[in-house]
Amino acid sequence: MTDEKNNDALQSDVGRRDFVALSVAAGVAANEDTASAAGLPVVETNVEVKTPDGVCDAAFIHPMSGSHPGVLLWPDAFGLRPSMREMAKRLAAEGYSVLVPNPFYRISKAPFTDASTFNFANPDDMKKLGPLMGSVNAPGNAEKDAVAYVAFLDAQKEVNKNKKIGTQGYCMGGPLVVKTAAALPNRIGAGGSFHGGGLVTDKPDSPHLLASKIKAHMYFGIASNDDMRQPDAKDKLKEAFTAAKVPVEIEVYSASLHGWCVPDMPVQNGAPIYNKPDAERAWAKLLALYKAGIA
Repeated sequence: MTDEKNNDALQSDVGRRDFVALSVAAGVAANEDTASAAGLPVVETNVEVKTPDGVCDAAFIHPMSGSHPGVLLWPDAFGLRPSMREMAKRLAAEGYSVLVPNPFYRISKAPFTDASTFNFANPDDMKKLGPLMGSVNAPGNAEKDAVAYVAFLDAQKEVNKNKKIGTQGYCMGGPLVVKTAAALPNRIGAGGSFHGGGLVTDKPDSPHLLASKIKAHMYFGIASNDDMRQPDAKDKLKEAFTAAKVPVEIEVYSASLHGWCVPDMPVQNGAPIYNKPDAERAWAKLLALYKAGIA
């Protein structure tokens, strides 16, 4: 999956829609909490990316001029929606060309649900997520998708092909970052997982076992409740990536719950999941990661 021949073939299948919406990125993109934000004006485009399994609807967001390092942003289980687009706009304003795919394109186009009204304690709500997550987590699907998405980025004039590509993921997207970095080791230069779920399992296909295939700088931000449920996961991650000689930083955000980086997370047990101070801390870590790995 990582050879240039397969990559070139997928690039030839890339398609884009004609619809383009300009967004001058102030607001979130130039958030005052972000130190020295570039605040570049950005362009947001709805695009289609052909994959071996169909056509993925996605958002491609980049600075208005020039070519820049590419980034693949893997959403959480609520998929491609305004909050993910806003994250991409903010990152694009820092000088990156960002693709945000609908990871559930095999089932339906985005969006799927309002994350802010989701109830994790409601079995009916939880049942909605199973088939969606299963569609991208089926064996081989994430890797095929990653190759297609990176091929799309490499085919765009707004992406500087002389730079490595970065990838970041939230919740469900954390393991997808690891799979992407392993599937395209010569192209991915940095990978960040924020409150990633299922990074370390007892199965032979556990994402952490892919460390030896990865060449990227890696960052893992772990939620406090995830760490409480699986306290040895951070140690196994560290052991695997250190043994593979992969540059890695692993942190537990002791004041934050699973999902703390995403603004539209629902209230849980009467308290908001989103934690702005820790989200800004994680954002600064992401920018430092990309500066080291792909900028």
